[in-house]
Formats: sequence, structure tokens, C-alpha cells
Amino acid sequence: MDQIVHKFVDVNGVKIHLAEVGNESSPVVVFVHGFPEIWYSWRHQMIAVSEAGFRAISFDWRGYGLSDPPPDSEKFGFSDIVNDLLAILDSLCIDKIFIVSKDAGSRPAFVFTLRYPKRVTGFISLGIPHTPPGPPAFLTQLPEGFYINRWREPGRAEADFGRLDAKTIVRNIYILFSRYEIPIATENQEIMDIVDPSTPLPPWFTEEDLSAYATLYEKSGFLNALKVPYRSIEEEYGVEDHVIKNPMLLIVGEKDYFLKFPGVENFIKSGMLKHFASDLEIEYVPEGSHFVQEQFPDKVNPLIIAFLRKHC
Repeated sequence: MDQIVHKFVDVNGVKIHLAEVGNESSPVVVFVHGFPEIWYSWRHQMIAVSEAGFRAISFDWRGYGLSDPPPDSEKFGFSDIVNDLLAILDSLCIDKIFIVSKDAGSRPAFVFTLRYPKRVTGFISLGIPHTPPGPPAFLTQLPEGFYINRWREPGRAEADFGRLDAKTIVRNIYILFSRYEIPIATENQEIMDIVDPSTPLPPWFTEEDLSAYATLYEKSGFLNALKVPYRSIEEEYGVEDHVIKNPMLLIVGEKDYFLKFPGVENFIKSGMLKHFASDLEIEYVPEGSHFVQEQFPDKVNPLIIAFLRKHC
């Protein structure tokens, strides 16, 4: 971790925090986090790809980690992340990249690739397939207590989270999202109450890791993290051609609760996904959870590096 360098760049009116490791003349790999993650969630992958001869860059989204919050949280959306990524690359004079994304981070990564395909050498998504445009069906197919439905409701998550400190909130989310069951609360229960306080952290996520996340969420809070992704799901992007033609790898943890969302596993395994990603490979990680890159870096890193070398 000591070899990772931290810097800030001013883009689109905000100061964005970057973490970077590797030779500046090497092919560039940009890692895009989701929620509740920050640049730190890619720590294992950044070191591995830099040792394999690549330049690794990860950034905190605006409103996350050490990056500035958006000037207006009400207007904050996924498109801001797309625009920030473009501006970061331009500020660093980087022409082409590999993108590696996870969970909600795949949404801006997909849009970036569709808007600027000539700037993307290849694309790796962890857990999230590229899907047709429009609101996801699971918002109406899953019950009211479904965590995304709850967190999309203005004030509901704020009240739920407001009872706890940042460390406990991150702890609970990591425990919930590491299970194979979709987090769904009962009618008289809040999402944070699903986790028993005595439940231990997943064995691959240490107290030191938890503290790294908690310290940054103490700084940033959760307001912008709720806005993007959860309250921006129905955002429109003005993209006409929704087929990703760049080489793409989807890495799926076989115990990722996202596979239990209505229709997701069938969409991936039936081959329908290739209608939206025409040059696609899929790799499965047995026992892999929603945080597969942190849980099994020894399995995920070789898949990433093999893809990078194949398309470099």
C-alpha cells in the first residue's frame, strides 16, 4: 500500500482525489468503485496490475471519500461521474484506458464506454452486466422493504443511518452485502436493523479495512452516496446505440446476492447479455460474494491481468 501515491485534480468545479501506482508510461487501468466503496476497495487490484506492468488509477467519486462534494446534491447524478472521469483523463493527458468497475460503478463506466468508445481499450465489470436502458424492473418486482426501495425514499435512510455512527453503518452494509440473500426488511424494521450487532465481519474484511472506510465516511457523510447511485437510477443519458462493442469481461461471484434479483441470472446465463455487449467473456468465481475483488483477490486479479494482457 505504501507505493500508492495520492493526489488531487481540479475538474468540473470540484477537487477529485486520485490514488495511483505504476509507471506513467505504462498502459492505464482506471478502477471505478460503487457503494459503499471508495478508491480503497481496489487496493489489491491496483498493486497487482501495477506489478504486472500497468499504471493503476482509482478515484473517489465526488461526494465520496476525499473528493469534494458536488456543489448541488439535488442535481448530482451518474453523468457527473462520467464527466469527471473524462476530465481526469484529459488533465493527466491520458488518451486510452482499460476500465474496471464494480456494482454501481459499472453504470458510469458503461456510459463512458458508450459515449467515448475510442478511449476505452477494454472493459471489465465485476458483478453487473450491461443491461438495456430504462428503469430496472426489480424496483417494482421486489417488496417495499427491499433495501434499494428504502434508500430511494427521501429521508428514510437518513433517519435509519442517523441512529448510528459511520463505522457501524459501513460494518452493517458489508455484512449485509456479503450474504447470498437480498437485503429486505420487514414492514416494521429498518435496513440497519437486519444485522445483529454481534455478527462478525466477513473474515476477509479486517477491522483495519473497516476503519479506512469509516474515517472517510465520517468526513463525507452518506447524503451524496444515497443520491448516486440509489436516487439516480432512472437518469437518462442521451445515448442512442446501447451496444458495447469494446472487448469486455464480466466477472461474477457465484454467491453474489445480485444474482437473485428477478431475471438477472437468466439474463447473464441465457446469452441475452451478448445483445448489449457484442465482444463479451464471462468468468465465474465460486463462492464469490458481492465484494468478490476484496474477498478473493487471488482469484480475481489473474482474471483481470489476463484480460489486460490479451487486449493490450
